[in-house]
Amino acid sequence: MSGPQMGRKNGRRKPMAEINVVPYIDVTLVLLIIFMITTPMLQTGVDVDLPQAESKTVESTGEGDNPPIVISIKESGEYFIKVDSNEDVPVLPEEINAQVEGVLINKPKTQVLINADKGVSYGTVVTVMAALKNAGVPTVGLMTKPEEK
Repeated sequence: MSGPQMGRKNGRRKPMAEINVVPYIDVTLVLLIIFMITTPMLQTGVDVDLPQAESKTVESTGEGDNPPIVISIKESGEYFIKVDSNEDVPVLPEEINAQVEGVLINKPKTQVLINADKGVSYGTVVTVMAALKNAGVPTVGLMTKPEEK
């Protein structure tokens, strides 16, 4: 035997013990690009022009960390409700109490927030707040956006 045949037995090749990671890098890059494109599209909700006010950020109570129930009122008079971090669902004003009561029976510590457009009349917001109080909600919060400086 001579030359290249000398180091091999019976012409067999030694198995390679390295993993080729180039395809994994390619797949990771493609997934990264897909997530970067789709993440901004995931922000959903009712577009409401909130009034500005100087207030503190509401902190979670820490008791079960239930996502709050958010009742949105648009200037056009449409009502929406968001329960358990799902999407906003159109709702009639008469149905709000029943849905809120249904959640509070199972999760009594859940916060209730009103997300009203700044063009909505004060009377409409107070009516919704009073109805929620009658439904057994201990405290109702109002959502605002921070003042721009």
